[in-house]
Amino acid sequence: MIVKTGDGDRFAAKPPANIKAALFYGPDSGLVHERAETMAKSVVDDLSDPFRVVDFEESALTSDGAKLFDEAAAISMLGGRRVIRVRTGANALAKLFESFLDDSTGDALVVVEGGDLAKNSALRKAFEDADNGAAIACYGDTAQNLSGVVRDALKTEGLTISAEALDDAVSRLGSDRGVTRQELTKLALYAHGQKSVGVEDVRAVMGDEAEVRVEEVCDAAGEGDLKRLDRALERVWGEETSAIAVVRAVMGHFQKLLQVKAAAERGENVDGAMRKIWPPIHFSRTASFKAQANRWSEPKLSDALDLLLDTEALCKTTGVPNEAVLGRALFNIAAMARAR
Repeated sequence: MIVKTGDGDRFAAKPPANIKAALFYGPDSGLVHERAETMAKSVVDDLSDPFRVVDFEESALTSDGAKLFDEAAAISMLGGRRVIRVRTGANALAKLFESFLDDSTGDALVVVEGGDLAKNSALRKAFEDADNGAAIACYGDTAQNLSGVVRDALKTEGLTISAEALDDAVSRLGSDRGVTRQELTKLALYAHGQKSVGVEDVRAVMGDEAEVRVEEVCDAAGEGDLKRLDRALERVWGEETSAIAVVRAVMGHFQKLLQVKAAAERGENVDGAMRKIWPPIHFSRTASFKAQANRWSEPKLSDALDLLLDTEALCKTTGVPNEAVLGRALFNIAAMARAR
């Protein structure tokens, strides 16, 4: 069966009794691992229990697929249902699981952690087509889902979080559930002894001053604010930030502007198009980003991106100081913004 993306957490926490094996896959490897572990713990609390839990890497089963059937049929010495954990990257075990789900033995629950599998993946199909199997996709958190993850994680530690701090935290998280958990653990430790987490706590733990400075460069160039751009570049160079890192950040910024502008040209609301950007624009920059999207046209954004691409090449191939090459390009882009 196919489990809907939004039902992944609920399904992992309480899998139906008829499920013999479940495949977790997708681009968010942290979420794949988290959900697989949650499902395994729905059967066995202590996953280090050698009598009730067995782990297999892909290579062990490709060399001897009978091990899966043997372990599934085995009975725990101390009683209780067993868990078999399998880690696989792609489709090498597709035929094995197709056979297993077609004729499974024993009552063990098989939990499989897969990679980012394509829609036509044979491994996915084996689980999707089986009544006693399940395929659960694990994609990166949306801003809405992530808000719940942040609140729940802090609530477990006896902490609440202000609305402003929540928005700030969400804007800095989301690419990988495992990384998100690590960052929230650090935040909870930092706020230990407090009742609530504020925006200053989030910035102290998750903030990156260099990143903020580079974002200021992006916004100053996009707004056509020459004085602000000059000050922002001075701060960036003072922190010895790589010119290549800056040009790539500015390229990413203008690509997002182009994405939003293209959506607006198709008749979509600018605010709606901005909400689809991931990672999201930090709430402190949304007004500036919207103003930039309204200021620039698609052709000019394409011209700016071409200039930035040429600038990156110049930084890598000429003896001219990279800071000077990039500075000239950014001031040209700011001038394009001022010209409307």
